[in-house]
Amino acid sequence: MKFVAFERKLQGTGASRRLRIAGKVPGIVYGAGEPATIEVDHNALYHALKKEAFHSSILEMELNGTVTKVLLRDFQMHPYKPQVQHIDFQRVDATTKISKKVPLHFVGEAESPAVKTDKCTVNHVITQLEINCLAEQLPEFIEVDLSKLTLGHSVHVNDLVVASHVKIVTHGKPNPVVATAVAPVVEEIVVAAAPAADDKKGKKGKK
Repeated sequence: MKFVAFERKLQGTGASRRLRIAGKVPGIVYGAGEPATIEVDHNALYHALKKEAFHSSILEMELNGTVTKVLLRDFQMHPYKPQVQHIDFQRVDATTKISKKVPLHFVGEAESPAVKTDKCTVNHVITQLEINCLAEQLPEFIEVDLSKLTLGHSVHVNDLVVASHVKIVTHGKPNPVVATAVAPVVEEIVVAAAPAADDKKGKKGKK
């Protein structure tokens, strides 16, 4: 994905506030050289942030006519308004090693025995994973194949198929659960028993 940034000459709280009023977002680009302060069109950035690839892929930033490869590192939103307050990017190249969270794409769920035969619900325990790799080898997502999932079983991190150059970081957990099949809940309908014939007569007698 490609986006256009502009050099930001004025800095400070007041300057940033004026930028936001003008429909711009202040930001910074760091890594591989001196940090560069930038500004980006708010509406274009806001819509880009809604796209998954903007968060998990190498981006092409055009600044002063030069295209640089960068990675989204952080952004701040307004506490209650749909407004981006600030954004950070990192310059990357073929030799840059990164640690980044990437989304999981679940496939084959409807065809799995757990869902198709046993009417289970599949619980997505983890929706993203942190990985280590070279920036140029960053996958946009990791696919999770659920087509063979059966009742009473789960898919773990060790079951995922990833490229050899990608290392999944589990922070000390040996083999976390990614998705699990949950058996359907059977509702028991309790029918109240009808009053006995003698009870009915007794009630009539009291009247």
